[in-house]
Amino acid sequence: MKKGLCILFLMGFSQIALADAGVGAGPSMMSNIVMVAGFLLIFYFMLIRPQTKRAKEHQALITNIAKDDEVITNGGILGKVLRVTDQFIVIAISEGIEVKVQKQAISATLPKGTIKSI
Repeated sequence: MKKGLCILFLMGFSQIALADAGVGAGPSMMSNIVMVAGFLLIFYFMLIRPQTKRAKEHQALITNIAKDDEVITNGGILGKVLRVTDQFIVIAISEGIEVKVQKQAISATLPKGTIKSI
């Protein structure tokens, strides 16, 4: 217990002594601004930019879907596009089985003939 109090006392005393001497006044305002700007740049290039790029690619994918394209949904359903409307797509997943899904649920288009090869 005494050892811990002694260490705390010495740490406090050294801080007071350094402040009186003018040593260790802390970083300047300019270095703080540079550091915050650096963090913002890292945040932009690591998080924001890749996310917007993926969103643009997905939007282009959705707008280019046409009849007879082979697609896969976010849930893993594989099918051939029968009809496309403004908000929904009708997908044939088997002979006589049609599923309506939202356009946003499409995760990728597949090359022609993928369904037959599986």
